[in-house]
Parts: sequence; structure tokens; C-alpha cells
Amino acid sequence: MWASCNRKTVYHHYEHTTVNGWEKNDTLSFTVMPLGSSCVLHEEVGLRINGLYPFMSLCLVIDQETRPGAMFRRDTLNCSLIDSRGNVKGQGVGYYQYSFHLTDLSLGADDTLRVRVRHNMKREILPGIADIGLMLRKY
Repeated sequence: MWASCNRKTVYHHYEHTTVNGWEKNDTLSFTVMPLGSSCVLHEEVGLRINGLYPFMSLCLVIDQETRPGAMFRRDTLNCSLIDSRGNVKGQGVGYYQYSFHLTDLSLGADDTLRVRVRHNMKREILPGIADIGLMLRKY
């Protein structure tokens, strides 16, 4: 996706998982092509789950790298989905939408950003996760 830093949202895309079970070794990938100008971006991870998801939280490992900028970053994002009383924190009915701030990121004009997301839960297969998304917005 080509975009310019004169718009607020420069990238917004979801990757689907198998709702019957997202396997631990199934890495979701996102590629953001060069934006044409240097930008500081607010980065968020989106998540859609349904009632089959068996836990109160989700731990994600997110690897990011830029080329030719040669930046590599690994983050662990702990997503709280349900409060201690069993109330869903997300928005929606049937499927619940969440958004979690990941980081603020500087990209050079010619940088391609590659983002890889996998879960880091004890269970090998997680049911109930429908989509994982990435959104980048300029400040």
C-alpha cells in the first residue's frame, strides 16, 4: 500500500486467522511500502475475537524491521481482553474489537517496514481469534 504522510492514517490492514485455532507457529505478516517522506507514526495492533477465546488476555510477540533503515525491534504486547469480573473490554456483539498502542515509530522516506506477529501463549492452538491488524497514523 502506497500512502503519503499528509494523511492521518497511512496504513490499516487486518490478516485473518483460522477462528478454530491460531497456531503458535502461524506468523502473520504485514508489509508497509515506502511512504515517500520521513514520518513519526503512532502504531496500533488491532484484534478481533469471539466468545470461543478461552483466556482473559493475549500475549503477542511483534518483530519489526525496516529496510534500508536497518532497524530491528521486538516487542511483547500483553493484551487485556476481559476484566476480573468477566466483562469484555472490547467493542461489539459476537465479535469483539480491540486496539492496543504498540509504539511510536520513525520511518525514513525510503524505508519498507515489515511486521511479523505471533502469539506467545502456553496453549499451542488458540481458538476464537478472528483477525489481527496493524494501523499506522501520523502525528
